[in-house]
Amino acid sequence: MKSLVTRFVKDESGATAIEYGLIAGLVSVVIITALTSVGTDLKSVFETIQTKLAAVPKT
Repeated sequence: MKSLVTRFVKDESGATAIEYGLIAGLVSVVIITALTSVGTDLKSVFETIQTKLAAVPKT
C-alpha cells in the first residue's frame, strides 16, 4: 500500500495534462480576441467600400 501511495505522489502525468489544457485554453482566447478585432476592422473596410460604391452614379 505504501508503494502505491508513493507511486501516486510521484506521478506527474496528470499535472502535465492540466498544463497542456491551460496552454490550449490561453491560445484559444488569444486567437478569438485577434479574430474579433480583425473582423471588426474588416467590417469597417467593407462598409466604406459600400458607401463609396453607393455614391457612384449609375449609368
